[in-house]
Amino acid sequence: MTRSVKKGPYVDPKLLEKIGKIKPEDNKVVKTWSRNSQISPEMIGYTFGVHNGKDFVEVRITEEMVGHRLGEFSPTRKFIRHGGKMQKEIETKKKE
Repeated sequence: MTRSVKKGPYVDPKLLEKIGKIKPEDNKVVKTWSRNSQISPEMIGYTFGVHNGKDFVEVRITEEMVGHRLGEFSPTRKFIRHGGKMQKEIETKKKE
């Protein structure tokens, strides 16, 4: 669901505070748990460590990312493979 236009985009105040203390050229990773924060133009060039529930995924912000949420670039689920007999047959064929 999108946020109301009259409310404006949501950016965590602590996140903006952290950005204000460093420069984009420093190449420091800004760790954050705020996955619902929207990417603003001030964030371009910074590298964020977005928490996915287990560890921090490094995300370098570019111009194309403006308007999206930080959580979109840090997947929370890891797909391994589908199991079963058919999957084993497919894998053995690929090895041959």
